[in-house]
Amino acid sequence: MVGQGQIVQVDGRRLRVTNLDKVVYPETGTTKGEIIAYYSAIAPLMLPLLHGRPVTRKRWVEGVGTADAPADAFFTKQLEPGAPDWIPRQAIQHSDGPKEYPLVDDVPTLVWLAQVAAIELHVPQWRFAPDGRPGRPDRLVLDLDPGPGVGLAQCAEVARFARGLLTDMGLDPLPVTSGSKGIHLYAALPGEQTSDEISAVVKELARLIESDHPDLATSVMSKAVRGGRVFLDWSQNNGKKTTISPYSLRGRAQPWVAAPRTWEELDDPALAQLDLDEVLARAAAGIDPLAGLRPLAAASAPVPATPSAAPPRASHRPRSAPAPAAGATVPTLDPMLAENGTPAIARSLSSPSWVEVKWDGIRAMGTWADGRMRLHARRGTDITDRYPELTADGAPFLPVADAVVDGEIVAFDAHGRPSFSLLQNRMHLTRPREIEREVVRTPIVYMLFDLLRLDGHDLTDMPLRERRTLLDDVIADLDAPLQIPPVFDDVDAALDASREFGLEGVVVKDPRSRYRPGQRSPAWLKLKHTRMQEAVIVGIRPGKGDREGTLGSLLLAVPEPSGSGGGPTRLRYVGRVGSGFTDRILHDLLARLEPLRVPKAPLDGVPGPDASDALWVRPELVGEVEFANWTPDGVLRHARWRGLRPDKSPDEIVVED
Repeated sequence: MVGQGQIVQVDGRRLRVTNLDKVVYPETGTTKGEIIAYYSAIAPLMLPLLHGRPVTRKRWVEGVGTADAPADAFFTKQLEPGAPDWIPRQAIQHSDGPKEYPLVDDVPTLVWLAQVAAIELHVPQWRFAPDGRPGRPDRLVLDLDPGPGVGLAQCAEVARFARGLLTDMGLDPLPVTSGSKGIHLYAALPGEQTSDEISAVVKELARLIESDHPDLATSVMSKAVRGGRVFLDWSQNNGKKTTISPYSLRGRAQPWVAAPRTWEELDDPALAQLDLDEVLARAAAGIDPLAGLRPLAAASAPVPATPSAAPPRASHRPRSAPAPAAGATVPTLDPMLAENGTPAIARSLSSPSWVEVKWDGIRAMGTWADGRMRLHARRGTDITDRYPELTADGAPFLPVADAVVDGEIVAFDAHGRPSFSLLQNRMHLTRPREIEREVVRTPIVYMLFDLLRLDGHDLTDMPLRERRTLLDDVIADLDAPLQIPPVFDDVDAALDASREFGLEGVVVKDPRSRYRPGQRSPAWLKLKHTRMQEAVIVGIRPGKGDREGTLGSLLLAVPEPSGSGGGPTRLRYVGRVGSGFTDRILHDLLARLEPLRVPKAPLDGVPGPDASDALWVRPELVGEVEFANWTPDGVLRHARWRGLRPDKSPDEIVVED
């Protein structure tokens, strides 16, 4: 039969097939006829995944060759000349003009592609919309590509890490051994976001995995850094890129298939790629791991919310709230503040207790409106642009019309502990390029602990317990940068655990408490392990030795009433801090303090040795130090620098008991 053709009927279509005995895979003797038979048999599982997508083909006209001598292949987008006119097609505009792509919606088209040696079928993650234009993606993909020295077992380990994050996002990831070297993870989407938005989400997912497991994975595309690690290729979610379709053959030395797998299979240390015979046997046995890979069930038309003057109840989750009226604004609020407390007082607030971790970060009020989040620090400073993973395109999308949330922006160290010093790398940045770099170096999480407004309703008079229930419901299915911290019911156990893990302390709240914007309330109590104090910088002592040319220490003060009657405040000197600085922080502080230089001290009472060579500055910048205790004359003992507090002003400083 070699070189001869025959006309066959496939589902009512007549097409000519040739060279059925031609060996396409020399190492296994797999023929063209067997390839056509494979695609015909696997069609019921493969066609639903191809339906509506433009198909780019990779063709091996002379066979795939061997592992030692692979044959040449080429990609093609434009449908081949002479293709049967019954093959559906759709044009996409390219820089060099439109190209017509085949749409593979039936078995005859699949067979014809196999006949012309289109062994690999690649598709984007979107389908054509009814108007013929590219639609929004209905699935995402993460390609786990092993670097030199890495096998499928390590890919599977990284896949399990990704599964945990995707599941936390409300998605159901499904694995596919790629038929080449690695593993693809797919997850169905509702088709509501653009390819750019999904690509940004998967990029951040890859960065999170890399941050948690730098020895196992990398999100950097450079091949120079892939040795011994799995490359997390997030870029295939770009609307212009394609991925090998599940169930497609690969043009490798063996007739391997991009084979859908179960998560249980990925636990097998002997995990290997599957060939066409193994995949056909699985299909015959009813094994279909990608049955769930289809657009998520979403209402074809959203149900409009019923207008009501009543606030939402805590048992209600708003799914399709009305958009705010044109020109409407969502008010920003000042945060409610906690008082210092003791365990005994904290235990008396409620039974059982409501205890949260005290996050060592930056307090931030988030305002959601018009599909965007804006962030404001405690003093009202707009910090939106500094945290694009929360506010830019591709950031988590709240399923409500408008909301105001309260929380803490936190950076975590390599041990998973909140690190205020790491957060310093990002707090002061304003230039986009610097911010973009630090998004990679210093990822953050927005820990949300309160909801103050929802779909036009003021929730501040609602009890904390009900506000939190609504908050849980609103962000239940959202992405990793948004998290709700857990609540504990035992003050002493929570304190012990936070001390053991090196955390700052806890905050104990009355679950019945109303939210009082801008007020410090005894309904919220903070219990700290480490003594910390905010102070205003009033002077610099020049550095010597290794620090020559920078600063040696900072002179600090706190405001206090000038008289017993609570008169105007004055500054009281509380000592100096000379440790806890990195070179970067030293140079940053000098740059910020130089424009504030003044010729005279802005306060009295600085001891002679500290004032002897001091360079004085206007008391505008607030910093935070940790310290051992207060001396009898009110000076900080063993102070260590923690960082600037741009979210605080000098008049907000409170002397810690």
